[in-house]
This record gives sequence, structure tokens and C-alpha cells, in this order.
Amino acid sequence: MVGGGNKGFILLVDDEPEILKVLSYDLEYAGYKVDTALSGDEALPQYEEKRHDLVITDLKMPGMDGVSFLREVKKVDPEAFVMMLTGYGIFDTAVDALRLGATDFLIKPYQRGELLLRVSNCFEKMELKQKIKLYEKILPICCVCKKIRDDSQTAPGKGRWVNYEMYLTEKSDLELSHGYCQDCLINIEKNME
Repeated sequence: MVGGGNKGFILLVDDEPEILKVLSYDLEYAGYKVDTALSGDEALPQYEEKRHDLVITDLKMPGMDGVSFLREVKKVDPEAFVMMLTGYGIFDTAVDALRLGATDFLIKPYQRGELLLRVSNCFEKMELKQKIKLYEKILPICCVCKKIRDDSQTAPGKGRWVNYEMYLTEKSDLELSHGYCQDCLINIEKNME
């Protein structure tokens, strides 16, 4: 996690100072570090500068509303995690926000337990997404022949197996030369005696 809090770094955006105060208290008490903003226009520069782990924003705000703010955050970071706060009357807008890439939504007035559960779920999703990205970077190598599976032009696990020299030549600007490492050279000399 990027933030300085024990559990993560959250940006809260709501035009109602009382809601920001209560949300901040609940999240900080639960171990999160929190920044706040009273509008999307105020929050966007904060997000661009600090890249919070999670953004929680109200849908209905004067100026830049929550959906517009979500779009701007996604322009800065398409992988951003954004939770929408919504009132009972605008459920359809929350569903639209989910279609635009919001991670979750919470209906106001909220219960503290539900808030913390949904925030925790967002951080679990974030952790899983990070693990998936890590696993995608692992290069599959055969244990026996040491060939590398090249999945770059096909679905993961369906690529062709090529020797490492061909793989490196195709994937980099490197030119390979052959030689012996110190250990192999010693072994070759021992075998020749």
C-alpha cells in the first residue's frame, strides 16, 4: 500500500463537512490515514499529488460531481480504487458509476460496520490485483529442458516453448555471445584431467 497509515491511505470527498468529519473519524480510528476535500475540484490535485490507495467520494456535489470526479481520477490512474457514496434516491447513478469503473458504493446514511467492511473489501481486491500483476510478470521456464513459454501473442499458458537464447533475442536488443562462467570452466577443466 502506498499510504502512510497502517492499513492504507484514503481520500474522502464530500461537500458536507459533517459527513467528512464522521467518515474521517471512523476510518482513522480503524487505522487508515485520511485526507479530505470538500469538492471534486479540490480533491483532484490532492489525488494527482499523493495517489491515495482508495478514494471515497459523494456522488452529488456542486461543481464536479462524483461521476465526473471518478472519470478524472481514472484518467490519472485507470487502476484507481474509488468507492461512491450515494443517497437512497440516486441508486441508478451509483450503478452507472460502477459501470464507469467505481470499485463499490455505499448508501448514506451508512452504518460504521458496513463502511469498514466495504473499505476492507476494497483493500483486499487491491491486494489480489497486485498479486495477479506480480504473477503475470513471472516467466514460465521448463524444469527439464529450460525452455521458456512465450505467452506474449496468446492467452496465458498457451504460448509456444522456445529456448532461452531465441526468447532473449526476440524480446530484447541484446546480442548473445557464448562463454563459460567460472564454475563451469572449473568443472570442464576437472573433467578433462
